[in-house]
Amino acid sequence: MTARWLLGPALGAIVAAAALSPTRRENAPPEFAQPRPAATWPSASPRAAELRADALRRAKVWQPADPRVVDFSENLPDPAGTLSGSIIRCRFLSKPAHGTTTKFDCVLPDGEVVKVKYGGTGEIPAEIAGTSLLRALGFGADRMYVVPRVRCYGCPRFPFYLTWALDRLRARDVVTRHLPDDRYTDFEWAVVERRFEGTEIKAGRAGGWAWYELDRVDPSLGATRAEIDALRVTAMLLAHWDNKAENQRLVCQDTPASGGEPCPHVQAVINDLGATFGPNKVDLASWQATTMWADPKRCVLSMRELPYGGGTFPDVEVTEAGRQLIARQLEALSDHQMVSLFQAARFPEYFGDNPRGDPRAWAQVLRDKIRQVSTAGPCPS
Repeated sequence: MTARWLLGPALGAIVAAAALSPTRRENAPPEFAQPRPAATWPSASPRAAELRADALRRAKVWQPADPRVVDFSENLPDPAGTLSGSIIRCRFLSKPAHGTTTKFDCVLPDGEVVKVKYGGTGEIPAEIAGTSLLRALGFGADRMYVVPRVRCYGCPRFPFYLTWALDRLRARDVVTRHLPDDRYTDFEWAVVERRFEGTEIKAGRAGGWAWYELDRVDPSLGATRAEIDALRVTAMLLAHWDNKAENQRLVCQDTPASGGEPCPHVQAVINDLGATFGPNKVDLASWQATTMWADPKRCVLSMRELPYGGGTFPDVEVTEAGRQLIARQLEALSDHQMVSLFQAARFPEYFGDNPRGDPRAWAQVLRDKIRQVSTAGPCPS
């Protein structure tokens, strides 16, 4: 009875996959190396929790950077050249579907695994602008490449939704192995995401970090209080309310060891900025209405008025050194750069003819938030 019950959904999934499978073919499709596995810092030892706690104490969040030299209209440098052409070729890599952004994993010809995000969801322009701004200010963030076309071999026409459905039917492995590798699907103006350089630190299944854990960073080993406060102010500026631990990562910037030794150089990064510039995700009016400070005189940040009551982000009093650090970085941005930030993130394309997509309007709100940072305080020491 169980086998017969499973047979119907499985056959239905195969038929659906055939209907959604790619129809275009290249005479000589490129060859792809085997996907390189993602490295993780050893976390299976009994000391995993201890090693993660040590990594958190050592975590850095910021390094000196000059925002004035950043050109937001250009993609970040691509030394390998695999993301520099007008058509990026990759091979579909079947993995479980997570979240709400339409996306899939894909293998580049050299074996590098990247994430491709496509479609009209507002999380994509939000993440492009958010990660670009973080990197310009000196914080760690993933690398987002806006490309004219991704040509995905063995890729169904609707990879995210098909994967989501097949996962629930427990038929993904059966179906995806029959997708033809010599056929492809094109995705226009997609975004290719490369993760921040390094290996992720986990303790068993537990990964990421919560914002309340930043108090555990040892300033003699990792970030200073001023640097952490600068990151907190930036998170408030972006309205990063979806800040559960899995949306941040602890990254080891050294070669993984096999003996379970502590990681000497750790970076704490935000890895999911899709629910920003809102809180209703790229909503200009609501972003403008979200003030920077709960108390600008005492320099108190609070996300209690945002979704989930602020999530893992507790109310915090920012130091004057932290406020001045991030104020200097933000004030270095020119009006032209701020317009370019939202233009390059394709805000106009997302909103179409709606005036809310005007990059100048978004830049004006950003400039006002920078003013709020600059005129606050002086914060208590």
